[in-house]
Amino acid sequence: MSTFDPKSILPTLPEDPGVYRYFDESGTIIYIGKAKNLKNRVNSYFTNTKGKDNKTRRLVSQIRKLEFTIVHSEFDALLLENTLIKQFQPKYNILLRDDKTYPFICLTRERFPRLMTERRINHSLGTFFGPYANPKLMNALLEMLHQLYPLRTCALNLKEANVEAGKYKVCLEYHIGNCKGPCEGLEQEARYMEYIDQVSQILKGNYQKAKTFFIAQMQEASTRLAFEQAQEWKEKWQLLENFQAKSTVVNPSIHDVDVFSMVSDESLAYINFMKVINGTILQSQTWEVKKKLEEDEAELLTMLIWEKRDQFQSKAKEIITNIPMSIEFEGAKNTLPSQGDKRKLLDMSLKNVLYFRKEKADRKAAEESGGDRKMRVMIKLKNDLRLNDLPKHIECFDNSNLQGTNPVSAMVCFKNSLPSKKDYRTFTPKTVEGPDDFATMYEVITRRYTRLLEEEAELPDLIIVDGGKGQLSSACDALKAIGLYGQIPIIGIAKRLEEIYFPEDSLPLYIDKKSESLKLIQQLRDEAHRFGITAHRNKRSKNFIVSQLETMDGIGKLTAAKLLKAFGTVAQLKEASEEDLAKVLGKMKALKFKKQLENL
Repeated sequence: MSTFDPKSILPTLPEDPGVYRYFDESGTIIYIGKAKNLKNRVNSYFTNTKGKDNKTRRLVSQIRKLEFTIVHSEFDALLLENTLIKQFQPKYNILLRDDKTYPFICLTRERFPRLMTERRINHSLGTFFGPYANPKLMNALLEMLHQLYPLRTCALNLKEANVEAGKYKVCLEYHIGNCKGPCEGLEQEARYMEYIDQVSQILKGNYQKAKTFFIAQMQEASTRLAFEQAQEWKEKWQLLENFQAKSTVVNPSIHDVDVFSMVSDESLAYINFMKVINGTILQSQTWEVKKKLEEDEAELLTMLIWEKRDQFQSKAKEIITNIPMSIEFEGAKNTLPSQGDKRKLLDMSLKNVLYFRKEKADRKAAEESGGDRKMRVMIKLKNDLRLNDLPKHIECFDNSNLQGTNPVSAMVCFKNSLPSKKDYRTFTPKTVEGPDDFATMYEVITRRYTRLLEEEAELPDLIIVDGGKGQLSSACDALKAIGLYGQIPIIGIAKRLEEIYFPEDSLPLYIDKKSESLKLIQQLRDEAHRFGITAHRNKRSKNFIVSQLETMDGIGKLTAAKLLKAFGTVAQLKEASEEDLAKVLGKMKALKFKKQLENL
């Protein structure tokens, strides 16, 4: 193929919207682009080439042929570009994925419809919902629907003639109450279709119809004094209410919007998509796209929005983004909210993107670190807790007391995922009377970090408090009082369910029980507990010995404390010579004390 001569071709290009295609020496399409003005856009590749990035200069050097297609509008150009990229997969284009990798929920089109999962859309089978980028969410939704409604799971052909002929018998699902037996004509079709209508509404994100139905059934059963049935309907209503509560993140008046956010660097773009209906996130996906050229961010985001809306069959009339779209889609307005519930949605989307990017970077760092388990665990903990820095230095606090006596607080320190025992500390509360865990935590945190500030010592990368929201709140108040709140990440761990609490967040984080990061947190908590219990026992033992010694003639509290400091235990006191005792008590007192000690 002959050398491409832009000087002879560029002047002839039209100034209309369209799609252009670049070919290389072998006649292969290497890039497809769209333009509002074909002449200006194509010309931009061949002017000021020194200002272009290396990839763009490489592309230009390989162009041997240009073809273009004129269309009516920039929107039409977007559609054609999208189709051609999928068809030819040029090496300099961002490759678009199809929707065959994600599962759908299919509500079958048959007598007594059923729910099934499919990866390919076949509208002759029934109505499709999805796709679901998160299969766990899809399975949880399916499980809930089967708990709410007695839907059949068999693939029998339940035509009236087959049922009336008695071809089928009920299965185990009928006997355990999961199905009402439509295969033997035991289920009313009208009632079953009422269930299916509600299932369809829930899959669309509309919960109110089903909730109203359950409440009506509960009230009707109560009127008949069928309280067991009323309780069953109430449990169904609560199950749906809880499922919706977990997924409702903003005002339910936000009916149907698509949320997209994107951040990028030189080589990669990171994108999050959330499908929101009635304040509930029905779909969410975060992914990365490898940049091939110096793409315009608005154009890149617009292309990806079109691809994802097509993939998820979204007809939302509002698209919320953090970057203005380069083209307005027909029937959908683009908004960039600065406040309110829509801004909260956008912030949530951006949070997902930034976390995804950080997780990718940390994963790469972990791979580069090879088999270093300590580094891997710290990176995992950093990701799970959304920390800004690696938690190389962690301090964990625990309070110990027995019925309010001999209170001791312990602090253990881990550095690079390993115990640093020389940095362990114990604290005896000075301002707290009685068993007050919260006040004790406030005092100990205040004393520890006030001292570190005074000594200009290294502060930890993470503070862990053994306890739930109450202990964490007290620790946060202490950090606020000394001006460190917000400078050191702090969490609380509640032992019963291993819940991780964050400041100013009522909802706990549940880390996978098998996760190395949770095991590290548990190790810190258990070590602080062990160290605290040991210190508490030592103190209790010391106080007990002191109280025993005080019963002897001539021995007061101060003298008893001196003896214990000098000799350690009662056994060592008994073994001590009169000369050794005289050094603490004096000669005459030591002789008297020695005789009393033999009877102790």
